[in-house]
Amino acid sequence: MAAFAYVGAVDPNEPGHYPVCPLFRLTGLLCPGCGGLRSAHAFARGDLLTALGDNAVAVTGYLVFAAFTALWLLRAFRGGPVPRIVLRPGWWWAIGTLVLGFSIVRNLPIGSALAP
Repeated sequence: MAAFAYVGAVDPNEPGHYPVCPLFRLTGLLCPGCGGLRSAHAFARGDLLTALGDNAVAVTGYLVFAAFTALWLLRAFRGGPVPRIVLRPGWWWAIGTLVLGFSIVRNLPIGSALAP
């Protein structure tokens, strides 16, 4: 929450506030996280469309994290067992494949809409 509050207050669209992605600086290629800070800034300000345009994978992560945290807090307050994220290896491979595919497509001319 504190990180989102900070990113919501300090605009990453203005140069000099945050470091540049090292992969992008060295190669010009967008990594899966490129645009994540801009996405978090838009998300914290309630602009979901801009957040999705900056980094759709990051927005998915924000939503999953928020849902998991809400469930964790609810169960903790009720005294029930706290949830854990337990996925079979196949699911982790699928998630990794999707993120890799996202990274490849956003660097191609056809996927320019996925670039921040």
